[in-house]
Amino acid sequence: MTWNRPVPLIGDRTSAAERAAEVRAWAFPEAERQAFYDVLRERRDIRRYRPDAVPDDVLDRVLTAAHVAPSVGHSQPWRFIVVADPGTRERAARMADEQRLRQAAQLEPDAARRLLDLQLEGIREAPLGIVVTCDRRTSAEGVLGRATFPDADLWSCACAIENLWLAARAEGLGVGWVTLFDPLELEALVGVPDGVVTLGWLCLGWPDERPPEPGLERAGWSRRQPVGEVVLRERWSEDTAAPVSHLRAPDSREVVGARDRADALLTTPGSLGILDRYVDRVEAAAAARSDRALAGTLLLVAGRHPVVAHGVSAYGPSVTDDVLAASDVGQSAGAAAARAAGLTFAAVDAGSATGDLAHTDPLPAEEVARLLAWGRALGAEAAAEHVLLALGEVGIGNTTVAAALAAGLLGLSPDEAVGLGAGADTAMVQRKTAVVAQALARVGSGPLTPEQALAALGGPEFCVLAGAVLGAAEARAVTVLDGLATSVAGLVAVRLEPGAAAYLVGGQRSRERAHERVLEHLGLEPLLDVRLRAGEGVGAALASGLLLSALQVRRTIGRTSP
Repeated sequence: MTWNRPVPLIGDRTSAAERAAEVRAWAFPEAERQAFYDVLRERRDIRRYRPDAVPDDVLDRVLTAAHVAPSVGHSQPWRFIVVADPGTRERAARMADEQRLRQAAQLEPDAARRLLDLQLEGIREAPLGIVVTCDRRTSAEGVLGRATFPDADLWSCACAIENLWLAARAEGLGVGWVTLFDPLELEALVGVPDGVVTLGWLCLGWPDERPPEPGLERAGWSRRQPVGEVVLRERWSEDTAAPVSHLRAPDSREVVGARDRADALLTTPGSLGILDRYVDRVEAAAAARSDRALAGTLLLVAGRHPVVAHGVSAYGPSVTDDVLAASDVGQSAGAAAARAAGLTFAAVDAGSATGDLAHTDPLPAEEVARLLAWGRALGAEAAAEHVLLALGEVGIGNTTVAAALAAGLLGLSPDEAVGLGAGADTAMVQRKTAVVAQALARVGSGPLTPEQALAALGGPEFCVLAGAVLGAAEARAVTVLDGLATSVAGLVAVRLEPGAAAYLVGGQRSRERAHERVLEHLGLEPLLDVRLRAGEGVGAALASGLLLSALQVRRTIGRTSP
């Protein structure tokens, strides 16, 4: 006698006989299968984005796709932090720029140049960022499958990222996975608790490129290996080649609008190299204020430092006054460089520090506040007429002060921060290093606010310069930095207002030891690297002239048809 098979009301309703009779019955129809494989094959790491918003319903579908990813022990350890705030995205972009420069520094020169040429502006351009995190606070032993493979929770989150990426491609969205972050910095940026880690930053938005093949292949960075080279049968054979390492040893409408205009030029994208990125930055800033001239101002700020009494400078304090006097009649190096570059010129005297740095704070807190406010006014005044502000400084002894500030803000040792300055010998470098060590020991190892750092380790011109960066940025003008002192002032400004980073240009790379680290932290590639020691904003003026010329080239070059 034959009985009816009990068919469950929930779960799998098929029988073993049905599954055996047609093992392919679970497959999707051919057209749907082909669409799936098309999505897989045409998924791309997108680097350029339109600023248009992603509708909430589309975002929900994409995140839901990520959430149905497989997870070890059905633990679902992923959490998706959706970041739309431009300020947070700008801070993240600066962090990624810093790590990109650090990584490039560890590569062979050709590989480093190719890494720096890659378009990595998606964090600024894409309307959304998604930080994928993994909640690892549950013990591995408490999750089925993690006792033997403790990192399987991370693999689960990687599966969620892949689901999100494929769903985004099906929706016509672009995704770029950025892992050029210090994990602790990224975790602090989005405020994840202890026990939760990040897997990088996903840029999400409508793509402003439709690459027919993967970007790194197109850039000649790598190639897709044949599948036969990565599939092994039964076991890993001894003669299998090791995987190839392609790392040999180691930026919103205005922004996109600037790049859109550049795309219509009768030249190849990126033809101006580093200049293209900075021209985009200036064009984006200029778009908000069409009443300003395509020109710039060099602001020279002077300061005096009692630290010179410790024998840290090869020149006497009177040189500062001599340069100021020469500036007043247009004969200082800074004034001459500004004139040659087509910049207007202004020089101000910020006054003197009151402490000697080694034993006492250079400035009281109220003086720091006053000088910062004055600098903001100077920066805003310059930005009212011009799109560029170039910075210069003069102050005998201020390379020692700049080294101390850089060390205090970036956690550098005195040996890592102190350089030659203007004409120092070995004994003088040793005295400078000792002074910086004393200053750092005096302030202690705890974190300093930017204002505290300026008071305890800075000087008057650093306060005015940092304020000028902020004033210019608030008025939507770009600041071109010069050497270590102005770059440290830029670093202080970014610590005060992270959004200021989007308005900075690295003018030059000086020979001061800490300068490279400061530029790296700011995510800036310098336009010039000619071993200048002139100070007074000469490097910033020359770089500004180059940048203004590049702006003129872009505005007068022929246009192409859509």
